[in-house]
Amino acid sequence: MSKQPGRGRPARKLAVVLLAGAKAAQFRSRRPTALHQAGGRTLLGQALATVSGLAAPAHTFIVVGHQAEQVRQAFADAGVHFLQQPRQGGVLHALQSARKALAAFDKLLILPCDLPLLSPETLEKLLQAHRKQRAAITVLAATHMPGGKTTLAHASGVFLAQSQALLRQLDKARDLASLAAHFRAAGERVATVEAADPAEVQPVRTLAGLAALDAALRDAIARRLMASGVTVFRPETCVFDADVEVAPDTVIEPFVQLLGRTKIGSASRIRSYSVIENCTIGSDVLVRQSCVLGESTVADGARIGPFAHLRPGSVIGPEVHIGNFVETKKARLGKGAKANHLSYLGDAIVGAGANVGAGVITCNYDGEYKHTTHIGKGVFVGSDSTLVAPVTIEDGAYIGAGSCITHPVPAGALAVARAHQVVKEGWVAARRARQKTQCD
Repeated sequence: MSKQPGRGRPARKLAVVLLAGAKAAQFRSRRPTALHQAGGRTLLGQALATVSGLAAPAHTFIVVGHQAEQVRQAFADAGVHFLQQPRQGGVLHALQSARKALAAFDKLLILPCDLPLLSPETLEKLLQAHRKQRAAITVLAATHMPGGKTTLAHASGVFLAQSQALLRQLDKARDLASLAAHFRAAGERVATVEAADPAEVQPVRTLAGLAALDAALRDAIARRLMASGVTVFRPETCVFDADVEVAPDTVIEPFVQLLGRTKIGSASRIRSYSVIENCTIGSDVLVRQSCVLGESTVADGARIGPFAHLRPGSVIGPEVHIGNFVETKKARLGKGAKANHLSYLGDAIVGAGANVGAGVITCNYDGEYKHTTHIGKGVFVGSDSTLVAPVTIEDGAYIGAGSCITHPVPAGALAVARAHQVVKEGWVAARRARQKTQCD
């Protein structure tokens, strides 16, 4: 978190003030407006991404009010400084609350957090016009107003002002229009700039509007991916978050969700109904139908699914096969390892070339602590075995099917831990005879 400017420091050129203290009354929601989402980012997160695209370096403040602690927690690592708005009020009240912190800057760029379509290019246009016209305050307004004239009645709530001039007028004004009138009365220049697209300065007012905006943003993301060489079948059925990156020649099938900061390499294929969040996936990877991947890494050439679940901390090595109904959690699988059917690998380290049979589980939790299972290179684990952690199976060992392994297995050894099979010939016929006698 960046430090608040203190007394005695030279004034810095630009501060951005994001207004994130409003209630979401229009959404009938307990969450603040700033934390509602569209296009895979919160509204405040989108505003931060927009201002981060400015050419000029700026110190960023977030004014919080309603549910302030939620907002602080969500953006604790964003490198911003938070300013508390004591009570609900308009833009000017929020600035009055932050007066001391803002006095250290030459210029203040003020914007609400509910304009997710606002672009860095439009803000740059505002900055250039302010400098060119030597204005005390420059207001961003919508275009195509009646009569072709833009006035402060059409203002978006986004404006740039000279810090000292603004702070002198704050206590006198009721709203942005009266603030501009006080500037003019003081002989200061007031300028307006039109947004290139009226949608950029259209705030989100309803959940229906938020849903429509979300659809528009995600459609734009899909088009960007396709323009970069990614094949997306039925893009209207897919969900792509704003920070998703996909390399050329990868194929995304219908009804796929790529969420968070997911990155996918080239020539991979993500099949239908898979949900991938905050994962890094290499090149030439196949994710089959209906897989769920979260906070995991998949290396080049791996094959996942169908119906596999990679939970956080999974690291899937090159050419690894994770098959149907296999679940991993904090598991690391070396090159070419296989777990093809109905297995759970939790807190496990699996060596290259190991083969984990159907129904194998690592018993990693003793009711209080988690423990690690080590499976060496080239190990063969027979079907329906349970590996009770902490336990180590060294390179090249074999585990007989149906075994419960509780002790280390040396390299190249065979371990079998199950009850002996008992065969009683003629037992069925004898049982039926006894039953018939009892019935007679």
